[in-house]
Amino acid sequence: MADFLLLAFIFLIAGVIAVPIASRLGLGSVLGYLIAGILISPTLNFLGVDVVAVQHFAEFGVVMMLFLIGLELEPKLLWEMRGRLAGLGGGQVIGTAAAIMALAMVLGETWHVALAIGLVLALSSTAIVLQTLNEKGLMRSDGGQASFSVLLFQDIAVIPMLALLPLLAIPELAATADAGHDEGLSLVADLNAWQTALVTLGAIAFVVLGGNYLTRPIFRFIAAAQLRELFTAAALMMIIGIALLMSLVGLSPALGTFLAGVVLANSEYRHELESDIEPFKGLLLGLFFMTVGAGINFALLMDNAGPIIALTLGLIAIKIIVLLVLSMLFNIPGAHRWLFSLGLAQAGEFGFVLLAFTDANGILPTALADKLLLIVALSMLLTPLLFILYDRVIAPRYNREQHREADEIDDISPIIIAGRGRVGGIVDRILESAGYKSTVIDFSSEQLGRLQKFGINAYFGDATRPDLLRSAGVEEAKLLIVAIDDKEQITKLVQYAVHHYPDLHVMARAVDRDHVYALWSVGCRDIIRETYDSSLRMGRSAFEAIGISRETADEMVDIFRDADRKSMIEFADVYDIDIPSWENEALLAKVRQLQEEWEPELREQIIAVRNRDGMQ
Repeated sequence: MADFLLLAFIFLIAGVIAVPIASRLGLGSVLGYLIAGILISPTLNFLGVDVVAVQHFAEFGVVMMLFLIGLELEPKLLWEMRGRLAGLGGGQVIGTAAAIMALAMVLGETWHVALAIGLVLALSSTAIVLQTLNEKGLMRSDGGQASFSVLLFQDIAVIPMLALLPLLAIPELAATADAGHDEGLSLVADLNAWQTALVTLGAIAFVVLGGNYLTRPIFRFIAAAQLRELFTAAALMMIIGIALLMSLVGLSPALGTFLAGVVLANSEYRHELESDIEPFKGLLLGLFFMTVGAGINFALLMDNAGPIIALTLGLIAIKIIVLLVLSMLFNIPGAHRWLFSLGLAQAGEFGFVLLAFTDANGILPTALADKLLLIVALSMLLTPLLFILYDRVIAPRYNREQHREADEIDDISPIIIAGRGRVGGIVDRILESAGYKSTVIDFSSEQLGRLQKFGINAYFGDATRPDLLRSAGVEEAKLLIVAIDDKEQITKLVQYAVHHYPDLHVMARAVDRDHVYALWSVGCRDIIRETYDSSLRMGRSAFEAIGISRETADEMVDIFRDADRKSMIEFADVYDIDIPSWENEALLAKVRQLQEEWEPELREQIIAVRNRDGMQ
């Protein structure tokens, strides 16, 4: 018991320490777990821990991950994305696998080993790429959406890869692998080929039909008990049972759970299943990546540092070239093309899974699999550098729009709108519908190109430039609406306009509450929080949903809004733009004061209005 507890403690403390540090450094959780495994490797060796045995247990996290991936693949979504999935995703996997296969054959590998290598290295890191894109706010960009399409296709492609790779097994290695494994339970051990095929198809049909027709009554029966732990137990039972069935018929457990996930994608219990399985998946995947890190052969790296580094850089170069070609074919523009190509240039976490699978099934020699493991890990470690290259070199170059000069503004109006995106565009349409003409400036030539196709005219330029503002007629303008999509640029433009044109009415878009205080501190007095009104509307709808009349709900929300705006002015008066809000003692004291004095009074007013409506 003590040995088990010690081992669990070592893995947990390594993950708890290493993963947050790696995330802070922009490396992501997967690399954090790998680093944790590397750091505890000497301790595990000293204790005589069988890392491979732990890894076999942790691989169940991969099974759970594929179940959750299947659960997210709604048929409607896949149909809507079919063009990019098949074109971008299929082109990337096939093109990269073919290029790597060709290189491996040039280096002396047989075609089936080369194909296995190509398939393993064709995949990219879903965990690292999606996390980085979300952190940088690039998920909704053209490059981000293209990356998501490719990653989604790769996740789906893992399943046919798991089915294809055993067909590439080297006979001698496969015999050795079979000799090293206990036969264990099997439903097909003594069957001939057609009987085996029949049993296998029957097992797959059972998973599909059972997912469609049996899970709903079973989960309803369990839900009636109103015990959350029973639902969790049932979800685990289902996944373990399907994995066991697939193992008994000689298929990959991941294949069965993936199919079950797809079948349940439209189930009413989908979100409940996701929330119950996610913690187990996360912990077991983390354990799996730590065992991968602990199993890295550093002696092999030291002995072959030159070739392994060269092959890693070659892998990244091949993937960038393939992705660039695809981005051109699919008309991914400018900087987004490079975001797409650099972001997906590494190997992925499924590479570790497939390498463990190929080694266990005699598909690749162990020595070669160990070298490929190092290449996968190194390429993932280099990913943050590729994003830094994009952020600091490529994106600024394209942001200058290849030195495109600002448009000459020849039609001046008393209203200037800086930025015509999702905020400025609606404001412009509202003003235009009432007969007011605006001078619209935007710094994205791609956006302006799209607008021109709809017959909407706007001027290209950086509205934070004083000379461009003057050419737009800011000296005679009555109103400047700042709606650009960059927090720092908004503050910069507002500060300049308020300081140099005191008679100009400046209306500014605020990203969040702290941004409101920052804009107030530089002199702006007409500030619109971009999500504030929609939040008030949701609050009003919530009141109506629980039975409060529309008129009473309006009055209750109006009381809250007036009190909130009054409090924000008081907060803004003690806000210091140079001090983070959580370190500003004057602001913190004001918040505590208003919470004590204002919230009881506000609650009393709103409850009094609610009670007039007969609600208790």
